[in-house]
Amino acid sequence: MDTATTAGTTGIDEQKVERFAERVFGIYTDGFVGLMLDLAHRTGLLETLAAGPGTSQEIAERAGLVERYVRECLGALVTAGIVDYTPAERRYTLPPEHAVCLSGPGSLNLAPFARAGTLLAGHVDAVGRAFRDGGGVPYDAFRPEFTAVMDGLSRGLLDGQLIDGILPLTGDLPARLAEGARVADIGCGTGHAVNLLAREFPRSTFVGYDIASDAIDAARTEAAGWGLRNASFEVLDVAGLPADPPFAAVFAFDAIHAQVDPAGVLARVRAALAPGGAFVMMDIKAASALEDNVGNPFAPLLYGISTLHCMTVSLAQGGTGLGTVWGEQLALRMLAEAGFGEVAVHDVPDDPLDVLYVARPA
Repeated sequence: MDTATTAGTTGIDEQKVERFAERVFGIYTDGFVGLMLDLAHRTGLLETLAAGPGTSQEIAERAGLVERYVRECLGALVTAGIVDYTPAERRYTLPPEHAVCLSGPGSLNLAPFARAGTLLAGHVDAVGRAFRDGGGVPYDAFRPEFTAVMDGLSRGLLDGQLIDGILPLTGDLPARLAEGARVADIGCGTGHAVNLLAREFPRSTFVGYDIASDAIDAARTEAAGWGLRNASFEVLDVAGLPADPPFAAVFAFDAIHAQVDPAGVLARVRAALAPGGAFVMMDIKAASALEDNVGNPFAPLLYGISTLHCMTVSLAQGGTGLGTVWGEQLALRMLAEAGFGEVAVHDVPDDPLDVLYVARPA
């Protein structure tokens, strides 16, 4: 290509073309790095590296893995700047600052997020058909792996922050739970939040609702293993949340934006709350207008997740397709329309992707 001629006749800046091409290849490269992180996480390789350095053979033996696969995956992680490598000793080291973000049980472990990308990538073809034909990809098409993915994404945060970080943002609710109250979690998934709350507040009763029977089975198994008698779970479309007897509080963790009828669910929650009750909704931290999300480093991720899951599962059922990035402005408006008056909005500790809405009936 004669770049001078091309630039002169079309007005294209070839340096910008080259820079953008490099960025595109960088995007594709990072996509494959994400897959390698998923493999390293699900095989235990990251946890093994966090425990100490070693050669590929030593690390493979400690992890119970095949050395050749370990070495190739480590090649990707080294060249991506995730793992350090000492050529003379052929030794691989996961820096402690990286290990904090990629291993351990805490809320700072980001490694489980890689599995979400792997899962959603498998549905690109089906979502592409919906682009042409309308409708969407139903929720059941993502199961059962989606249940495990969501549990992996939320468990560390809930363990680290639900009782001591999130709950204190809800005003007098912790005191009410300590005295004894009836509480629901809608879209509860594997019920880990319910079980944590039930263990912390034995005088209160908690019920989790979710449409996924496999998630409810996991919730019940955990509750039984913990010996909890004040936690129960039901398979239920939360559009039919029972209102009698009423609840002192209803929780929803990243569940509203994917509903078929989110406005109807919010109204149902309002109707199910006792006087003075609280709706505690953790949902995506973003603006409602696209132009206000430009510059948000997480926005491409959020719009991508919406396209490949949250929006399409709603549209598949003829729903509104609200999507992941419904944003704070629309969320506040919909809460008001559902009959909530006072709404406080808080950042979520250790979670840059979500905010916490604490809403009370008008």
